[in-house]
Amino acid sequence: MDEQQLRIVVVAPELAPTDPADEAAQRQAERSRALRIGLLQQGYNLVAVLPADLLLGVHLAQLQPDLVIVDAESEARDALEHVVLATRDAPRPIVLFTDDEDTRHVKDAMAAGVTAYVVAGLAAQRIRPILEVALARFAHEQALRTELVHARTALHERKRIERAKGLLMQRHALTEQQAYDRLRRAAMDRGLRLAELAQRMLDAVDLLGEVPTAGR
Repeated sequence: MDEQQLRIVVVAPELAPTDPADEAAQRQAERSRALRIGLLQQGYNLVAVLPADLLLGVHLAQLQPDLVIVDAESEARDALEHVVLATRDAPRPIVLFTDDEDTRHVKDAMAAGVTAYVVAGLAAQRIRPILEVALARFAHEQALRTELVHARTALHERKRIERAKGLLMQRHALTEQQAYDRLRRAAMDRGLRLAELAQRMLDAVDLLGEVPTAGR
């Protein structure tokens, strides 16, 4: 996707610290400004900057960003919990930028759905390759998940068909091929997929203890 079309939301604390004497908050605010400036300099479409709170999910659902950047330091773990919860039903690439060099929680963050965990180094020229790699990795992981879902679905469907064939073989003294042919003809006659007809047969057996006719 072209970076001008890529919709990015940054999740970060308030830009202006309420306590001028809070040096940590001042550093965090400066980091946050540097990140946003870097995104704009690289031509990215920064659609919003949001706090990590309980309304984050609502805001993300409204904005529909293509990528979420978490800008956090010591509070990174709390911010991530909000982001992961907010993107649970609609997964998106999540990139975390932090100056916190304590990487003990990196594995937990990655397992929770973070696509890239970047410690320090907010130079503008680094942002583009980081985001491009994150997007590519997210797309790859989503493709793998889709393949896994399809494989599991196919396996479950094969099991249902095998069970339905077994019932026909047992109750009508058919060979395996005869049972399969009868199922296939019945599915075609009814405009159903083979697995759908098999499921209906199994449901009928569970409910009535009978095998409905599958045609002759």
